[in-house]
Amino acid sequence: MYSSVVHLARANPFNAPHLQLVHDGLAGPRSDPAGPPGPPRRSRNLAAAAVEEYSCEYGSAKFYALCGFGGVLSCGLTHTAVVPLDLVKCRMQVDPQKYKGIFNGFSVTLKEDGFRGLAKGWAPTFIGYSMQGLCKFGFYEVFKVLYSNMLGEENAYLWRTSLYLAASASAEFFADIALAPMEAAKVRIQTQPGYANTLRDAAPKMYKEEGLKAFYKGVAPLWMRQIPYTMMKFACFERTVEALYKFVVPKPRSECSKPEQLVVTFVAGYIGVWKGLFARIIMIGTLTALQWFIYDSVKVYFRLPRPPPPEMPESLKKKLGYTQ
Repeated sequence: MYSSVVHLARANPFNAPHLQLVHDGLAGPRSDPAGPPGPPRRSRNLAAAAVEEYSCEYGSAKFYALCGFGGVLSCGLTHTAVVPLDLVKCRMQVDPQKYKGIFNGFSVTLKEDGFRGLAKGWAPTFIGYSMQGLCKFGFYEVFKVLYSNMLGEENAYLWRTSLYLAASASAEFFADIALAPMEAAKVRIQTQPGYANTLRDAAPKMYKEEGLKAFYKGVAPLWMRQIPYTMMKFACFERTVEALYKFVVPKPRSECSKPEQLVVTFVAGYIGVWKGLFARIIMIGTLTALQWFIYDSVKVYFRLPRPPPPEMPESLKKKLGYTQ
């Protein structure tokens, strides 16, 4: 068990195509072509997904719509659950003299506003991050298929990390446009005392004062913050899932039960964001892992196609001389 974990830790998911082939043991001359054959490798291409009964076709409109719904639940529920922590964090950034630390921030907020005060901004948070999740996860699937088709099967495999980065960046671009209006309202509710207590009060007031500009002037900082984070989040998750099934899980995903697959999803979500301060690991790691868990649970519940981790196409194996 420990040796497999060490093997996984040493694996670099951002290798260039040739180096990745070497890592996979598929590049260069074979040292023992006459040696005993190993166990036959299972085909893990998209056609293998047809073995199960799915509620829709991979890449169909219904597939994208349900993926978007999974994103709504994934981001909307998790971000709403941490509204009290987010509120204190925002107030610490705006007024560090008054809110001197996380525990002091909670204490001051409870003293001034009571328990209801900790929920300020929950409505724009739920609406905004639900819209962000819709676009983030829904468009990610759209762009992943779109870019895969543009590259072709072989290049999509060789450059799959770049594919994940490009698809997630494209999705997050639109996701932040959807999030920006509610994020602007949330920040004013949470950090400007007396401005507004609810979204119904804040939105009309913001529009009256500044027009539509009030809702979108924060979109550029959102792009700068969220796009790099989302690129790492999705690329690391995809490659971590691939590595877990290859080096740690003792059987192919097609032979794993649904609960086992969801455990792998949760673990991959945590591993993908392991760097940072301890508090950030706990908050962001848990948040990210829960988002992937909820998203994958929606896919399982609605019986959506979930293609197995990528494997080198047969055509590329023939070009490189690995098959006759």
